[in-house]
Amino acid sequence: MLMPKRVKRRRVHRGRMTGKATRGNQVAYGEYGLMSMEPGWITSNQIEAARIAMTRYTKRGGQVWIDIFPHKPVTKKPAETRMGSGKGSVEYWVAVVKPGRVMFELSGVPEETAKEALRLAMHKLPVKCKIVKKDVAEEKEADSDESK
Repeated sequence: MLMPKRVKRRRVHRGRMTGKATRGNQVAYGEYGLMSMEPGWITSNQIEAARIAMTRYTKRGGQVWIDIFPHKPVTKKPAETRMGSGKGSVEYWVAVVKPGRVMFELSGVPEETAKEALRLAMHKLPVKCKIVKKDVAEEKEADSDESK
């Protein structure tokens, strides 16, 4: 499972998930991506399950990028514990995802295979998603800028 090697503070506040994603909202590495349509927390187990579903369907062909990382610790107190006596211990780690965030990217496989692999990964995640394709217009602009 994904988790930070070391952290400065082990217990953090829940925070808020308002607004849209300003970073990581375009397909950067691959040809196809899985974009979140609503805010949510995605656990390290769910990220791993989605990754396995994609790589298994593509028969380990192509390349998969995971663009999110679970930095946020979620704490929980034991069952039947009285109120008070501090915050609970860290139970699992989550990645905070806002609408418009590209979570997974895929390349090196045919379009039908990529779409089906991303669809299977979508079912492993707790947020609504859509499959996006890298913009051809962006690539042409980047190529023209490099040639200048």
